[in-house]
Amino acid sequence: MPLTPEVLKAQGEVVAWLGSLDVSFAADEEPWFTIDGVEGPRQIGSDGSGGAFVLLPSQNVLYVSSEGRAGIIAESFETFIQLVVARPYWLDILKCSAGGDLEEMRRAADALEAALDDQDDVNEAREEIRGALDLPEAGDPVGALYEAVAASDAIVRATDGSPFTTLFNRFSIDNNPMLRNAAA
Repeated sequence: MPLTPEVLKAQGEVVAWLGSLDVSFAADEEPWFTIDGVEGPRQIGSDGSGGAFVLLPSQNVLYVSSEGRAGIIAESFETFIQLVVARPYWLDILKCSAGGDLEEMRRAADALEAALDDQDDVNEAREEIRGALDLPEAGDPVGALYEAVAASDAIVRATDGSPFTTLFNRFSIDNNPMLRNAAA
């Protein structure tokens, strides 16, 4: 059976473990954005920074940040869960992507993994989620994230009609002394 939001929500313990990786499956009550060509977007969750996860009619997962950035982050709901489990700091990878450079994203992923404060807790959550969902490990989650964001054609707008920008940010790990040192 394919992994869907409904299948996942039926597994409360897994939802709790995902919460420890900063994913909540409670949707906002009031829409604060629109998506061109999509009537009534299906928000499936949110993160601690106020961003929203949306399951598009194409089954792609779109992320809309509270800072005016948006883009497709996964080709399916299962790929989205694989990404969150493998790289719970996926949004930081995008922030340190040097404008969408895959190699810079890989450097950021390595540095962020090395800098994890609660490595044991994250690894336990990863094992619990994969085991409970019989979820295969993602082969190349950073590459898949890059491909999804680079190919993203969803146009997200704020309530005033202004378009959101790409999820790729201009920073690199070299802009952050902690990450720069972790990568060394």
